[in-house]
Amino acid sequence: MTEPLKIMVIDDSALYRVAITRVLQPDRSLDVVATAPNGKIALMKMRQAAPDVITLDMEMPEMDGLATLKELASQYPDIKTIVFSQHSTRGAKITLEALELGAVDFVTKPASSASLDSNIADIREALLPKMRELARQCGTAETDRLVPVTSCSKSRIRALPRDVIAIGVSTGGPSSLATLFRQLPKSMKQAILIVQHMPAIFTKQLAKQLARIGTIPVSEAVDGEPIRAGHAYVAPGNFHLEVALNGECKVLRTHQGRQENYCRPAVDVLFRSIAKVYKQRCIGVVMTGMGKDGLAGSKAMKSAGAAIVAQDKASSVVWGMPRLVIENNFADSVAPLDRMYESIKEFLL
Repeated sequence: MTEPLKIMVIDDSALYRVAITRVLQPDRSLDVVATAPNGKIALMKMRQAAPDVITLDMEMPEMDGLATLKELASQYPDIKTIVFSQHSTRGAKITLEALELGAVDFVTKPASSASLDSNIADIREALLPKMRELARQCGTAETDRLVPVTSCSKSRIRALPRDVIAIGVSTGGPSSLATLFRQLPKSMKQAILIVQHMPAIFTKQLAKQLARIGTIPVSEAVDGEPIRAGHAYVAPGNFHLEVALNGECKVLRTHQGRQENYCRPAVDVLFRSIAKVYKQRCIGVVMTGMGKDGLAGSKAMKSAGAAIVAQDKASSVVWGMPRLVIENNFADSVAPLDRMYESIKEFLL
């Protein structure tokens, strides 16, 4: 039987330490081995507790979350971190900085005025699936079956004029997108449309971060906005993003239709609309993430003649979304993160 995932909970609030422990401990694939009220005490406990994953509050006395992450990166680089973030502009900025420093994912803290039972319910919904997926990944690391497409493999899909690159990404996305955007040329001719599973406020900050990092303009998508070549658009949190025709002009559409794959925005929603409007003049890119969002959309794009690029296992924080695309034979190329644009470029004229 696989050993349970060992978890340390770091939070200055005793309430949250209790709530997170109550959520995780009953699951036999998870084991809360230690708690700490700040980063300084956590680091003192780290060697003895030897956690696989930590949950990390960002605002703590003595040593806050960002300072703790920097120490972890140098002393314990293999420990994965899930950040607990405030749902605010400041919280979003700090969270994105934490993700750049190596945190793999985040959840937003429930309202402080809520009851303990309400907090536990909110934390269970947001945190438990992420922890279970990390436990599953650790348990199947040696048994994952081989997939039929290898890194940067050649495809029968030929290079064509392509007008748009659609990207779907989830867990591990902000840091992975930052790596990709550093690879993009200033002369980028294609528009880039991104669905990153994130709540409102966070997507606006992500767009600002990518604009600062990369060489092309990036903004949060606005309903009705014409799609410009060489510009990247991030789906706003809690809104689906689609493309549509307005006469002869291709425009962005955002809406709050039903969730798909428990997500809004959803990759499948964007990819289906891309397939309908752009047909073969597009590329779909499925990057690191948990779940199956992007699978049905990749099938639609593939059927329309688009090329599909998927991120490889080794460079994915969570190899869920790209894995399913690969195993269902929708990927024309499987690329490591540091060669992602090189792989995309194979399909561009």
